[in-house]
Amino acid sequence: MKDLILSVDCGTQSLRTFLFDFAGKISAFSKIEYEPYVSVQPGWAEQDVRVYWKAFLDAIGALRDQIKDFEKRVAAITVTTLSDTMVNVDKSGNPLRPAILWLDQRKNFLNLRKRPFLMHLSHIIAGMDEPVRILQSESKVDWIRNNQPEIWKNTHKFLQVSGFFNFMLTGKFVDSVSSQVGHLPFDYKNRRWATQKDISSILFYVEPEKLPDLVEPSQEVGKVTSQASKITGLLEGTPVIASGSDKSCEALGSGCVNSKRSNLSLGTMASIQVISKKYFEPVRFMPAYPAVIPGAYNPSVSVFRGFWMVTWFKNEFGFKERLDAERLGIFEEALLDEMISKVPTGSLGLISQPYWGPGLKMPEAKGSFIGFGEIHTRSHMYRAMIEGIGYALFEGLQHIEKNGKIKIENISVSGGGAKSDDVCQIMADIFGRPVQKSETNEASGLGAAMVAGVGLGIYSDFGSATANMVRFQKEFLPDINNNDLYQKIFREVYLHIYPRLKKLYKNIRRITNYPEIKR
Repeated sequence: MKDLILSVDCGTQSLRTFLFDFAGKISAFSKIEYEPYVSVQPGWAEQDVRVYWKAFLDAIGALRDQIKDFEKRVAAITVTTLSDTMVNVDKSGNPLRPAILWLDQRKNFLNLRKRPFLMHLSHIIAGMDEPVRILQSESKVDWIRNNQPEIWKNTHKFLQVSGFFNFMLTGKFVDSVSSQVGHLPFDYKNRRWATQKDISSILFYVEPEKLPDLVEPSQEVGKVTSQASKITGLLEGTPVIASGSDKSCEALGSGCVNSKRSNLSLGTMASIQVISKKYFEPVRFMPAYPAVIPGAYNPSVSVFRGFWMVTWFKNEFGFKERLDAERLGIFEEALLDEMISKVPTGSLGLISQPYWGPGLKMPEAKGSFIGFGEIHTRSHMYRAMIEGIGYALFEGLQHIEKNGKIKIENISVSGGGAKSDDVCQIMADIFGRPVQKSETNEASGLGAAMVAGVGLGIYSDFGSATANMVRFQKEFLPDINNNDLYQKIFREVYLHIYPRLKKLYKNIRRITNYPEIKR
């Protein structure tokens, strides 16, 4: 009986495999961790994609230990992966070099393709000339073309990690439309590779023949080949269904099927996103990425470092909590939650702006804490940091609502930060809307399985899949008094921090050359 979906979620630090039943319940789960990247030069982040594939093979073995002969019950396989992580392969699908990750900070200012005069002029008038130039400098395509021309010459296809997995399973260079997020010549509005005159083709030019074929989410990529069957133990002929990027799958797996519900992804890159049938840019010049629902989009706003800041805080200030956690045999996060609960709403005026990584439109921006007083402790600093992420995400919600002319009514949370009830309550209080926590923290894997469920015809549409596969375990209602305080801080202080400090940030950048300035 074919009653399971094999969902593969390949992330930056680990690969997770799930056997979901058609009701969205996890029948078996395995997680294989690995070093997130190799850095042979400062700021570089690369990974041999065979590390991901080996992790997949190990994870399949771990599933088999839990359910013997599970492959006989698998109705379909679907793969969701980290975005903007590209690998060059030859005609046989062999990697020619390590994949360059989304975290990679190398820049290339050599031999950049010139923008047409009128396009260049429009960017200057809009104040976007430097951001566009920075965006173009981040093109790993041009870096490889300029620094490793032989590799680029021998590149048969330039693939996302999802495309590599699809090839290894089916022997076809095919990927999902919804997986094409990153520095690629992609037309997000029309959900297809960009034409030669499109700005993304100018900024990130890739010869059309080096790009994979694309299919819409829920369509079949291909079937497991005999060779892949021998390597993995999966049954030959098992269909592989296209899903999408981890973020787009996360939105669906969190219950988002329209623009009335948004998803707060509280992970390394924190973000707020919705699924919209209408294309709109949540922030000017920032595209809405293709959703896993065919014809729909994921307008989103991200806080680049997001809950990475929690790791930063633990490393820099959490030595005591680390020792106490080891002594008590509990997770450090439990003690961090105690730090949150000790501090009143608003952190007694200590406010943070979480610009730990400069944004495209604010290349000079830096993170800041303001309002320090003698009463403030590490606990105040930690809560203020969480509240600052909340303010930044709430500002993103305002951009989405304004530019999309929509009204978001409910919020679902996912990602590592969502494990904390205190963090969820802070988000509810800042946003002034109900925040719901899913039954599973594995929203990306679940979302991918939901796409496969629609592709298999188990569910007629994504609304039905959501109704049957997504469940919420807890709801956090906003406290009116806390929301009133947060809104005053947000309107009267937070929104004014960057405009007031912008000139100082620019001076710091000019004096220290950090972030690096290239002309």
